[in-house]
This record gives sequence, structure tokens and C-alpha cells, in this order.
Amino acid sequence: MASKSFRVDDFLAGWVGGASSVVVGHPLDTVKTRLQAGNGYKNMIDCIITIYRKETGRGFFKGMSFPLATIAAYNSLVFGFFSNAQRFFCKRRYGDERHPASLNDVAAASMLTGLVSVALGAPIDLVKIRLQMQTHTAVLAESFQLAGGVSHNMAAAAPAGVRSLHVSNGGGGCAYRGPLHCIGSVVRREGIQGLYRGGGAMLLRDIPGYALYFVPYAVFCDLLKPDGATVPHPCAIWLAGGLAGAVSWVTATPADVVKSRLQADAHLHRKYKGILHCILHSYKTEGAQVFFRGASVNAIRGFPMSATMFLGYELSLQFFQSI
Repeated sequence: MASKSFRVDDFLAGWVGGASSVVVGHPLDTVKTRLQAGNGYKNMIDCIITIYRKETGRGFFKGMSFPLATIAAYNSLVFGFFSNAQRFFCKRRYGDERHPASLNDVAAASMLTGLVSVALGAPIDLVKIRLQMQTHTAVLAESFQLAGGVSHNMAAAAPAGVRSLHVSNGGGGCAYRGPLHCIGSVVRREGIQGLYRGGGAMLLRDIPGYALYFVPYAVFCDLLKPDGATVPHPCAIWLAGGLAGAVSWVTATPADVVKSRLQADAHLHRKYKGILHCILHSYKTEGAQVFFRGASVNAIRGFPMSATMFLGYELSLQFFQSI
């Protein structure tokens, strides 16, 4: 298995790492999304308290079933493609896929991974964000609408921040009953291309973002690995992965803000025409600081999530290669 240029064990290990990271990182991911795409929150602490008071602890795990089922597959693609691309570059440059990869090799493989990953990652992110942006007010308004009630009046009477979230849930007061209903609603209203709304911004985030993910990880692992050791200690893997995740997510925050806003934007009440319009409109109305909204959450969330991801990946990979 290890002698083959293309290996499946990287995909399997990526699946394990991805699933474990979702459970760890989803609560703060919900907070990050609300801060970036919604209104009415003063800061991270205010957002956390508001979600807990209005939606209880379950509000932090809203929309997690879909990422749990799909992020595992997504990270399987990311880690599997990255590792195989890295071996491909080593074989082409040095004639041996087992040759230690240089930082240039890691950067090239990671940026190519960022390009490819959007094909699966954009629809997953869009559905996750649409579900995370739902509040009890939006769902209640939908119930009134289905009963022939006055959902628009309810939205008009709600606070500005809540009205924004209500509109964001799919246009025309649509509340999503779950991931599949969300996918069906988006495709019905916007076509298949609707699932890739924000995909351009995701490319701007992920192509450099994955370079700033895998390269720091390789550097930190090398620094933390004892002299003479062939593989780093699990504690070193955990720390290196966490630091790499924090670096990657903080630097990716501006593009992530634009992506989140485009993906949360409703079809019938669309606010942004595209990436450039979203950037200019956000800057004019909220200033440059808006592009760093959620940066602190990304830094805090990025460490445990990526630490769990890399540790799960590396330990699983060792296990699969030992079989």
C-alpha cells in the first residue's frame, strides 16, 4: 500500500480527522457565522450570551448534522488530495515520492488543494451557514405564513438584527426544515449555481488559506520534533496543528467575511451583486473593521479544531498504514 503513488489511506484518515474536528469546532463556528453575516451583536461575548438566552445550548449546534456528515467527506478530499499531490510533486522533482517535501512542494500542493476543494466545500458551507443563520423568530414567522398569518408583519415588528436574519433564511420568509430541505429550496429558487454562491470568495480564502495551513504545520512539526525522531510526538502534532489552524484562520478572516455574507444572502432579497459589490458595500457601511469581524473567534476556534483535525488524521494514518 505504501509503495503506490496514489494512496487511499490518506482519504480515510482525513475523514476521521474531519469528523472529530466538527464536534470540537461547531459551537464557535456558529458564533463566527452569526458575527460575520448577521447584525445586532456587539462582540463575541454578546453573541454567545444572546444565542444561549434565546436558543439555549442547542443553538450553538444548529446545523451541525450536515457538517458532521459532509465535513468528514470534505476533509477526506482535502487531506487525501494534498498528500497525494505532495507525493506527485516529489516524484516529478526528485524521482522519488518518498523524498522529503520542501516547503515549496508543500505550498504548491496546498494551494492546488484549495482550488479543488471548493467544488465540494462551497455547497457544504452555504447550507451550513443558511441553517446557522436561522433563529426561532424566523421559524415562528414561517409557521404563521404557512397558516395564512402575517409573517411579514412579524418581521417588520422585529428588531433590526432579527429582521435581517429573517430575510436571510431563504427569501420570502422561507425557514429551512433541515439540510435536504435547504438544498432543495436553494436549487429550486436559484438553480444549481445557487449552491456555489460565494464560491469565488471561497477560492480567495482557500487557495492562500491552505498554504498558510499546511506550510506552518510542516514548520511547527519540524521544530517540535526531537532530534533523530522520524515522526513527531502526538503532543507535538496537536500543538503544531493548533498553531497552524490559528494562523490560517486569522489570515483568512477578510475573505471568510465576504464568503459568509454572500452565502447568507437571500435570493429574493439579495443585498450583494457579487464579491466586489459585497466588499465595497461592507466597507462603505461598516468600515474596514468589518473584514476582521470574527477574527478572535476564528483564532480561538481554529486552534482546538485544527489540533483535533491533524491529530486525528496523523494517528488514523499510522493505524491504517500498520494494517
